[in-house]
This record gives sequence, C-alpha cells and structure tokens, in this order.
Amino acid sequence: MDVFDLSFLLSTLWIGPFWVAMLLNPFTEKTKNLLDGYLFFLGPIFFWIIALLFSGSSSFSLELGTDQNFIDSLAALLGTKAGMTATWAHMVAGDIFATRWIWKKAIQTNASKWLRVSSIFFGVMLMPVGVLLITLGSMAEKKKSMLEK
Repeated sequence: MDVFDLSFLLSTLWIGPFWVAMLLNPFTEKTKNLLDGYLFFLGPIFFWIIALLFSGSSSFSLELGTDQNFIDSLAALLGTKAGMTATWAHMVAGDIFATRWIWKKAIQTNASKWLRVSSIFFGVMLMPVGVLLITLGSMAEKKKSMLEK
C-alpha cells in the first residue's frame, strides 16, 4: 500500500463518524458540537495536500501551452494515482460539506424522518441526489403543511 492508497482510504474513513452521527444522532448536542467547526472536512483536505506533495510537481501541470487541450490534459492527470487520489479527497470533502448543509437544513425545517435520513444518506453516497431530495422534499413538506392549515 503506497501513500496514494493510504490517502484514498483515510480520506474516505475520515468522514464516516461525522456521517454516522448525522444519520443516527441528528438532534444530540454531541453531533452538533462535532459538526460545529471545521474538523469534519479538514481530513480529506489534508489528504488532498498529501497527494499533491507526493505527486511530484510535474504531475499537476496541465500543459496549457501545448497542443494538448485542457480536457485532454485533465483526463491524463486524472488517469494517474496522484490525480485520482487528489480528486477523490476533493469529492469526499465536498460531499461531507454538502451533507452537513443537508443535515442543518433538515433540522431547521423539521423535515420528516424519511426525508432527513434519505437526504443525509445520499449526501455522502450521491451528493447531488441528497441535495435534490432535501430541496424538493422540503418544498413538498412545506406545501403540504400549508394546505393542511
């Protein structure tokens, strides 16, 4: 296992406790304190930096002045272990950041349990789906409560 494999694994494992806390204990003070600062996304950012440092400086240049276009250069970069590891850490950081927003939105709007849990679950697994669920679900629940009044 090299530094890239380890960084990939650790950036993934880092967010697990935060995600599980939002899923299983969304209303506790411990969960609120855990997600109050920056700790929840700093791990993946740290492993992104590690991937950059161990890649060698030439790996992350996109050769903008060459015959190769930007998309081809980016595709070549992502095809390396360093590029994939950095991309993964970037995605994991974004996923947990968005999931924290989903969790806060679910608490603020008093979302139903199914909406809160499914949105938080998909916030990490398929982040755009989680964001879409909480957005559309909150709108639907708000409309339903207005109609009931």
